[in-house]
Amino acid sequence: MTLSLSHFPISLALLLAFALFAEAANKTVTYDFNITWVNANPDSAFERPTIGINGQWPLPVMTAEIGDQVIVNVDNQLGNQSTTLHFHGLYQNGTTAMDGPAQVSQCGIPAGSQFTYNFTVNQAGTYWYHSHIHGQYPDGLRGPFIISDPDYPYKDQVDEEVVISLSDWYHDEMATLIPQFINIANPTGAEPVPDAALMNDTQNLTVPVAPGKTYLFHFVNIGAFAGQYVWFEGHNMSIVEVDGVYTDEAEAEVIYIAAAQRYSVLLKTKNETTTNYPIVASMDTTLFDVLPADLNYNSTGWLVYDSTNPNPDPTQLVDAEFNEFDDSTLIPFDKEPLLPDADQIITLDVIMDNLGNGKPYAFFKNITYVSPKVPTLYTAMTTGEDAANPLVYGEYSHSYVLAHNQIVEIVVNNLDTGKHPFHLHGHNFQAIARSDENAGSFDATNSTQTVYPAIPMRRDTYVLYPQGYIVLRFRADNPGVWLFHCHIEWHVDQGLVATMVEAPLELQKSQTIPQNHLDACAAGNTPSSGNAAANTVDFLDLTGANVPPKPLPAGFTARGIVAMTFSCIAALLGLATITWYGLADMGAASKLEEEQRIARMAGEDEVRSSEGSSDAAVKVG
Repeated sequence: MTLSLSHFPISLALLLAFALFAEAANKTVTYDFNITWVNANPDSAFERPTIGINGQWPLPVMTAEIGDQVIVNVDNQLGNQSTTLHFHGLYQNGTTAMDGPAQVSQCGIPAGSQFTYNFTVNQAGTYWYHSHIHGQYPDGLRGPFIISDPDYPYKDQVDEEVVISLSDWYHDEMATLIPQFINIANPTGAEPVPDAALMNDTQNLTVPVAPGKTYLFHFVNIGAFAGQYVWFEGHNMSIVEVDGVYTDEAEAEVIYIAAAQRYSVLLKTKNETTTNYPIVASMDTTLFDVLPADLNYNSTGWLVYDSTNPNPDPTQLVDAEFNEFDDSTLIPFDKEPLLPDADQIITLDVIMDNLGNGKPYAFFKNITYVSPKVPTLYTAMTTGEDAANPLVYGEYSHSYVLAHNQIVEIVVNNLDTGKHPFHLHGHNFQAIARSDENAGSFDATNSTQTVYPAIPMRRDTYVLYPQGYIVLRFRADNPGVWLFHCHIEWHVDQGLVATMVEAPLELQKSQTIPQNHLDACAAGNTPSSGNAAANTVDFLDLTGANVPPKPLPAGFTARGIVAMTFSCIAALLGLATITWYGLADMGAASKLEEEQRIARMAGEDEVRSSEGSSDAAVKVG
């Protein structure tokens, strides 16, 4: 197979390097990433600071082959922000310290500091890499990561591979948008609406194709918010992979790719070259509270059979009759059967609500995530036998301790009216049940409520529908610390996160924290041992741990906050008006009194002047 990355604006030298990497098996692939600010204008509407690598943006497509050792040397030269890298979808078996979320598996890499990620890829397929700190990746620090497989089951069908990233794009930086979003002035938690949609971090993408060939398209949604409907006009596609899991071929006209999801599809080109065809990605506008009149929520590229022919406008639109492919019907190629009944069931209810500061937050079971003072992995590694006690990780890291090799079931009930793509680090999962919208909650104690498929589909990011539920099952066979969270970045920032602490005592026996990781903690003055409160003496004493704002007083709602806010504003405006009028009246009265005083003085002077003239006359006369 030939991996074609020609549709990304990366240098020929880097492309040749990728080609060389792909030819050698079980090798070491090294990336030196100098992370800096650059300027970019991908939608030709607004130039803004963007996070680049080695002075360039868009970022390089990372590639490796299954079995390779991957080393990524990071030099953070952002100047004003710390950073991290997460290699989304990779299990990091035996290397949980390389997973990347700040204050979970590492400290943030301070500006001016260096950090090394070193891991072996033991899985193939379509992945991506992105920052996992400060809500940072929508500022540009994200790109695809393709891992090839010499035993790929469809390799004999594929003539060429193409990588297409999908993303939503904001003109403002996250350092500006997040404080505006989590703000008392936004009590309903309306997420910022993107300014543009991009393909391969650009618009008007062209993909040259030849007639009568089969192309393997890797689609990666690297966006912060919007799911995207994707289709090729005039062509069907066959799904053959989702989130790194090979599937039996499944024909589809349109697929829905939520934030962080990935699909690989086979596309057979036509045997003639008379027409070029649109590739359309359309943002899911049902996620947006408002739809700006000037927003073009479609991004369009083209299958270019002949560059001398015009590239036509799309004719198909997303409408009320639109039905995307149901990914729950996919069958994994390896036919892994349904896992046994769960040893541990974790039920998480999704709630979007406000805390006592009036700002909007997200909750699992009434807990909104707050980062601990010590990265959770470091707590697991430094608290001895107490690492098996979830108390040491702090209430607001929302940690669950999993026993080694047990079967775990996560039930997520959506009490919210929006969609949520949920992602599990360190694993994929069997998606054994998903309700339609408005189906209510799932009762995990009622074993007859759902008949599960004998061969469930698997992936690592799965969409939960509004006011419905999903049931996910996996085996805890990967000791480490792994997040489970919604992959809409705004909801991560709001706290829709839980932590799976998997086999911590096994973890202590088999893994260590690299010294340069501890050096990054020291450079950022972040403690690297002890419980969530950085207590290294009494691991069960959480005094001083990070906590969220206090809850709202009983009976308050977001609508009540809005009403109270506007009432307060109205009251303040009223007081200001009264004060202004009062001061104006006082000023008028004072002016009148002053005029009357002057008049009286003038009258008295006239009297005195008259009396003086008479006296003078008498004296003269």
